[in-house]
Amino acid sequence: MSTPKSILFLCVANSARSQMAEGLAREIFGDRVRVQSAGSSPSRVNPFATEVMREVGIDLTTHASKSVDSIDPASVDMVITLCAEEVCPVFLGKVRRLHWPVPDPASNDPSLSREQMLDRFRTARGQLQARLEGLAALFDIPLAKSTA
Repeated sequence: MSTPKSILFLCVANSARSQMAEGLAREIFGDRVRVQSAGSSPSRVNPFATEVMREVGIDLTTHASKSVDSIDPASVDMVITLCAEEVCPVFLGKVRRLHWPVPDPASNDPSLSREQMLDRFRTARGQLQARLEGLAALFDIPLAKSTA
């Protein structure tokens, strides 16, 4: 398998998992791989995602949720879907596909405290970072920067 030149991370809202994956991948791969994210029902970047990414030195404040329909299929050669309990968006195009089922850290449960929400987002961030570092090792891509 050849090293991907462009990776698209997909989830439903493009607000948490795919945004965190995009930020981590840019940090880990540097300019070796083009990185994008999108969703089937884009909303806004979740403030908890922005906060936990800031903890590892990654700024998501300039990110915006994007529709999968706005992505040019010719600009992507690998799609990584991140949905766990929901139906992932479909990306039409001849690309390699990976599925990393990461539970959505966002929740509307009013009984969850701020710290519990942050912990959920930190867990997702850790899962994504481990997967991305594994992907880098699989393709023998030197890490541009460690997010640890």
